[in-house]
Amino acid sequence: MNRNTVNRFYLALRVIIAEEMEKAAPLHGEVEVDESYFGGKRKGKRGRGAAGKVPVFGLLKRGGRVYTLPIPNAKARTLMPILESRVVPDSIVYTDNFASYDVIDVSTFHHRRIDHGKAFVAVKDRKRHINGIENFWNQAKRHLRRYNGIPRKHFYYFLKECEWRFNGGNHKELHSQLLGWARREGLLK
Repeated sequence: MNRNTVNRFYLALRVIIAEEMEKAAPLHGEVEVDESYFGGKRKGKRGRGAAGKVPVFGLLKRGGRVYTLPIPNAKARTLMPILESRVVPDSIVYTDNFASYDVIDVSTFHHRRIDHGKAFVAVKDRKRHINGIENFWNQAKRHLRRYNGIPRKHFYYFLKECEWRFNGGNHKELHSQLLGWARREGLLK
């Protein structure tokens, strides 16, 4: 097969995965919230404000699934509508001390902050951490690194594939789920 044909087929599968991930119900209970930055050059500034990187917002229900979305910036007016649409009110939301999360304090969520400058996990409150979403960022970056660069216009679909892999369970279950979706969409017979 031609490489372009294979790439087109895999992109079609990733589009199906992205559509299915967007259909998921809102998260509830204890939810970890964080932003991360993907791609770009290694030289120069790292993290927030680094040139050429794609900012991504992520939500993780503890013991459950993750939801991610590339964002234009990490400002409160960008993050809050996503948070309000993807998390059930009265949920406990754990964040770091990033200033954009200040608006959560006056929202319908119970906000718990983690000060990484003092301690990674509060000694007296072992639940006060965002290690779950940090784990997802690590797995997603490791998975995407093997592609040696992804076109920005397709990054969303690759990110949703990482989300699906994280949420889905073992390889056999993921494979049968993907085959079912592909058959339903007419991609396979």
